[in-house]
Amino acid sequence: MNRKARLTDALVRRLKPGPREYTVRDTVVPSLGIRVHPSGGRTYVHFREGSRGTLGSAELKTVEEARQESRASLAAGVPDKSTAPLFRNFATGPWRESWVHRCKPSTIGWRDRNLRNHLLPALGRMRLDRITPTAVTAWFDGYSRTAPGNANHCLQTLREIFNYAIACGHMASSPARNIKPNPRKKITRFLSREELDRLHGVLDLRSHAKGTTSTQRRQIDIIRLLLLTGCRKNEIVRLRRHEVVANQLRLRDSKTGPRTVFLNAEARTIIERRLNGNSEYLFPSPNDVSRPLNDRFQLWSSIRTEADLDDVRLHDLRHTYATYAVMQGTPLPVVAKLLGHSHSRMTLRYAHAGDRETEAAAERVGRVIAGLLGHSSVD
Repeated sequence: MNRKARLTDALVRRLKPGPREYTVRDTVVPSLGIRVHPSGGRTYVHFREGSRGTLGSAELKTVEEARQESRASLAAGVPDKSTAPLFRNFATGPWRESWVHRCKPSTIGWRDRNLRNHLLPALGRMRLDRITPTAVTAWFDGYSRTAPGNANHCLQTLREIFNYAIACGHMASSPARNIKPNPRKKITRFLSREELDRLHGVLDLRSHAKGTTSTQRRQIDIIRLLLLTGCRKNEIVRLRRHEVVANQLRLRDSKTGPRTVFLNAEARTIIERRLNGNSEYLFPSPNDVSRPLNDRFQLWSSIRTEADLDDVRLHDLRHTYATYAVMQGTPLPVVAKLLGHSHSRMTLRYAHAGDRETEAAAERVGRVIAGLLGHSSVD
């Protein structure tokens, strides 16, 4: 089913999916259309001489940008299917459509940002079969100098795009196949007992201070829960009332899917206090109780400065929980379950977390034995 309308960004957003895909042709640039998929995805398409080419997802470009691309394609006079598609059209179109229906909104947003901010600016105007290993290496090396971790994530995404392009017959091989990811840091930052004491002291002072706002008190409770449960930030910030069952959190939408978090006494005290509110969320926004608190923790910056923990990220509280679990002799499979890890390799980073404690224990035992040997020696 084809329709015609003057396309606007607002109209594109309002288009509803049907049982079959359909296209709305633009009356301003007749060669342009918006294709609406049953999954809810929307893709710009370009028509020329009976053929149809993809111009990418409507999530990643405006109507005016799509019009300019459609006009440029007409002006070039080259049929869309004469060569492999442009990287930007394939990545935001067919490749994105292949996975978007099965991913969570947070995953979709994260991938779209990496595409928009990093991959499309570097490779977007190149045709898939003309992207060389040299071009990919130059992009990866440049990005790695400022953000080696996210460069690895983008490289993985790029490989997925190339592999799908190979499956579609647009490329013979992947130009990213021989690029090695940046090595990850082997040492995970966690708080020592002294650092934990300092953090606890600052949190106590802030929670009892007269000038502390209700929003800041919510953030303080969240920080404590991150330490006490090892949860990810969004698992606590977006925690809903129905997910609290007795001494458990039954999370329906964690990063790795549904999982259960067991609460210790201190965590239960915080949770029970927050259950007295009138919102679906335990930590609602002060401006709209039907929404969760904003996850931008402005308070954390000042708290960690006061506690002399300037190099500690909020996510390091999760690492701290895991590290102390290992130090207490908790088996790694159990730690993996506590953290909600889907792959055991994620938990292996904590395998040597207890080395510092073990070394200190060895020193203490050695001093005792050395003392006993000294007392029993014969002059």
